[in-house]
Amino acid sequence: MSKERAYHSDPEILGGTLVFKGTRVPVQSLFDHLKAGDSIEDFLEGFPSVKRSQALDIFDSFKTSLV
Repeated sequence: MSKERAYHSDPEILGGTLVFKGTRVPVQSLFDHLKAGDSIEDFLEGFPSVKRSQALDIFDSFKTSLV
C-alpha cells in the first residue's frame, strides 16, 4: 500500500500548478527558497499551512521518481 502524496495538481487551484495538498502553496516555491539559500525552516515559517512532513515528502517523492 502506498502512502498518500503530499502534493497534487488541480485545474481549479492555481491553474493546475503542483501545490502542497490542502494548501495553495506551489511546490516550486520550496525549491525556489532552497535555491536562494533559505533553509526548510525558513520556508515553513513563511508558509505555515505547509507541514514539515509535506516538505520532506517532496524530496522522498522526487528522489524515488528519479531513480
